[in-house]
Amino acid sequence: MRGLPNSIQARDVEYVLHPVTNARKHEEIGPIVIDRGEGIYVYDDQGNRYLEALAGLWSVAVGFGEKRLVEAAARQMAKLPYYHTFSHKTNEPSVLLAERLVRMTPDRLKRAFFTNSGSEANDSVIKMVWYYNNARGLHQKKKFISRTNAYHGITLASGSLTGLPANQRDFDLPFVPVRHVTCPHHYRFAEPGESEEAFADRLAAELEAVILEEGPETVAAFIGEPLMGAGGVLPPPATYWDKIQAVCRKYDVLIVADEVINGFGRLGTMFACDYYGIDPDIMVLSKQITSSYQPLAAVMISQELYDGIADNSRKIGTFGHGFTASGHPVPAAVALENLDIIEEKNLVENARRVGEVMQVELRKLAGHPLVGEVRGVGLIAAVELVADKATKAKFDPVGKVGAHVFSRAHGNGLIIRAIGDVIAFCPPLIINEEQVHDMVKRFKLTLDETAQELLNRDVASM
Repeated sequence: MRGLPNSIQARDVEYVLHPVTNARKHEEIGPIVIDRGEGIYVYDDQGNRYLEALAGLWSVAVGFGEKRLVEAAARQMAKLPYYHTFSHKTNEPSVLLAERLVRMTPDRLKRAFFTNSGSEANDSVIKMVWYYNNARGLHQKKKFISRTNAYHGITLASGSLTGLPANQRDFDLPFVPVRHVTCPHHYRFAEPGESEEAFADRLAAELEAVILEEGPETVAAFIGEPLMGAGGVLPPPATYWDKIQAVCRKYDVLIVADEVINGFGRLGTMFACDYYGIDPDIMVLSKQITSSYQPLAAVMISQELYDGIADNSRKIGTFGHGFTASGHPVPAAVALENLDIIEEKNLVENARRVGEVMQVELRKLAGHPLVGEVRGVGLIAAVELVADKATKAKFDPVGKVGAHVFSRAHGNGLIIRAIGDVIAFCPPLIINEEQVHDMVKRFKLTLDETAQELLNRDVASM
């Protein structure tokens, strides 16, 4: 285990249960203690510097150590450190943020509801949709359709929408009525010789068949990340979203765009809905809304949904949903400053321009013996590692090599994300071209070292 007895590392092992972690393995190896951050870099308590190629958890848009966000939080803490938005109360930062988000997001979206996290936001989406359909007298219209490999959160409800086995196994999920349709990943799930558009046609036909099988009167909403993130960074095939939206509109199925990872510039457009031409009834935002300096998420809804919810709240006396920190003034103030920085520093354009460089440089690794596919858009990408390039065969067991690459990258001063044997990249939006070249250089070194080790010994011994 890293660290000495009674060190922070040892006390962490003694007292902390870590999310998304093998707890017994953590007892053996202990944590790396991240001590501070600066720009695209973080430093551990031993002084080692790492290029943070996943922006924390897909989320630190403006980089680490941004003083303007610290100062925005401090100013608001001094003025009004907390107040709720229940029972006709409000505060200026939350109102200004709601107004700004309505102006920024697609035209259909007219109201904002605030939560603390993307998981709570998608949990709220389920409740809002049920409340709305009950108000319309559509008491059977409660089912959701998601996709395999989707990630929509980790609460009982949002975790049900998620389509990743590790997030559902032994949690007795799904907990709410949901059907998962085929993941729109052409490399893995297209038929031999099937074009991207033909693949999209097949997936749209599958969606329609599922709606008809369940009964359109029972299907409430389709939820999807425009570009799937935690499931492996999966851009959809060409024309996919056009075809999916057409099916949803045909059967009065609401379209929920989960932009928790995509939003605020990640793809080189302000929102991925702009990139893919999605016109959602609901949009979910979090992560880069504050660069994760403060916990905050927003559910953006159409006027039609708002009117249904508002009318029902008058009928029964209340909209009986909300959180202690809904519309908390401090994260709202930080979000406003964060959005100012994104706009003033033109970080959306930077993500497009520097993202093109990142995509080109990573695709140069396509010929590497361990690489099956390189994919992504803007400043989000993935490199899928395979045991056999010709057959696309996965390593056995899946995740062993990815975990080794993840660990070895730390020795090369690089923090990445291993999703099984998929290596994800999602650096802060402030990254420049020189830093992208450095990031890819460190990753190539890590790949080369891993390939050599695979030649020298069995993967199982890694």
